[in-house]
Amino acid sequence: MIVIVLGTRAELIKTFPVMLELQKKKISYKFIHTGQHSLGDLCDKFGVNKPDLILSKEPKTSTKFYTKVPKAIFWNSWMVLKLWKTLLKIKDLDYIMYHGDTMTTAAIAIASSKLFNPFKKYKNVHLEAGLRSGSLMEPFPEEISRRIADRFSDILLAVSDRSENNLKKSKLSGEIIKVGNTVVDSIEIAHKLALKRKLKPLSKKKFALISIHRHENIKNKERLENIVEILSKVNTLSYFSLHDNTKLKLMDFGLYDKLKSNPNIKIVDPMDYVEYSFQMKHCDFLITDGGSIQEESLVFKKPCVILRKFTERQEGIGTGINFLTKLDVNESVEIIKLIENGKINVGKFKNPYGQAGVSKEIVRRLMKK
Repeated sequence: MIVIVLGTRAELIKTFPVMLELQKKKISYKFIHTGQHSLGDLCDKFGVNKPDLILSKEPKTSTKFYTKVPKAIFWNSWMVLKLWKTLLKIKDLDYIMYHGDTMTTAAIAIASSKLFNPFKKYKNVHLEAGLRSGSLMEPFPEEISRRIADRFSDILLAVSDRSENNLKKSKLSGEIIKVGNTVVDSIEIAHKLALKRKLKPLSKKKFALISIHRHENIKNKERLENIVEILSKVNTLSYFSLHDNTKLKLMDFGLYDKLKSNPNIKIVDPMDYVEYSFQMKHCDFLITDGGSIQEESLVFKKPCVILRKFTERQEGIGTGINFLTKLDVNESVEIIKLIENGKINVGKFKNPYGQAGVSKEIVRRLMKK
């Protein structure tokens, strides 16, 4: 029996290709959802089984916590115990699989580890293992969560040469297997779904996509002011897919009206993954503080301006189309101007995260063990 534990939409987006592969091969799995985000609509869109068990009430907004750290810490501690008790009731376990670097990831890694289950016979598997930003507090709490998950996992599925080396340097006890990143499969499937829906680009003209939601950015007034200042210098028509937690902090800091009054920026509701990936394929460049978008920009070969001080997706920097700005206003604006003026050459490069088929390889590897 395989148990897959997920909590966020990002986790499901990168894990659903593995779930589809299991379904295709008629390998049974149990899907446990911690309730960190609402996932039901995504399961329907991707054609995967809905959760067999939901451990806490799903939020109606994009997240349970916004920027409330104490509430998040309490929920995470409570979830470790709830997951542990839940796993004790499941018989004939072979694998417990989880993804990435969220609070759910850390909680299930601990709950399924030998720390809580010293005589366990199953293996706990960390998808997307080995990413490192070099700073414990950025991104927060993701950098802490992924290190916890790597520390407590039996099988570490690394996404790249760099992540594999990170794991080896950490001298962890788990088995390290480099497989690539499932995002390459997610994008391929999403694009096929987009074609079926007959989606159209947001504009016939050149356009950019903006996504800002990092905890350490939106909670810090100075950083958010810098971001709004950077965005004010963008001359390209840009669509800002605005998360509710980002909007809340923009309003708290008196920055929302300045952003909204910018004639070059169109604020739009968050798009589902299928539509957003379609728009990424057709946009000219990306401005983000997110993580997965950096990976997806490499699939589509789109320049990506990263409004962060650190990134765990360091593989992209070497391709020449991902730009870590350190949130420096002048440097960020300079890079954007170079992109707008066609001065950035998107040359040929090998995607460091691999090619489509990663999910199939993951299932094959696990079934051989």
